[in-house]
Amino acid sequence: MEAQDNKTIEVPRGNTKEDIKAREHIISDVYRRWYETNPSKAVFNANLNDSINVRYLSITETIRHAAKNFLSTLAVLQLDIILKSAYQVGEPSPIKKGIKNQSEFSEMIIMECPLIGIGTAKLTVGVKKKSGMKIQYCITALNT
Repeated sequence: MEAQDNKTIEVPRGNTKEDIKAREHIISDVYRRWYETNPSKAVFNANLNDSINVRYLSITETIRHAAKNFLSTLAVLQLDIILKSAYQVGEPSPIKKGIKNQSEFSEMIIMECPLIGIGTAKLTVGVKKKSGMKIQYCITALNT
């Protein structure tokens, strides 16, 4: 897997605490590099006809979920492609009650993006209550 800075990234495949921690670090680095090349912290998504913004919540939620799974970590390595190319599946759904991280959103949009060698990535986008701004909430690989 090629990193954005042309260095090869070895993503651990195991499920030990050390493997998960290493994947967390890899995901954090992907977002750090993405922020450096995208100062607006947003990417236009043609399917939504709107920008998807990446915020601190995007990073923490994705690290928490994607680091648990090898394929999900690989999916995050293609962050820019997912944000630009994902397409909405179904209608937006209400937020899950009792989940503090979703409280700032009015609804969640589930999107998918096919990725070669990985399968399908799932992108969850939250719609802010007051502004309607779309925020990347989480990225994971679907088990297909």
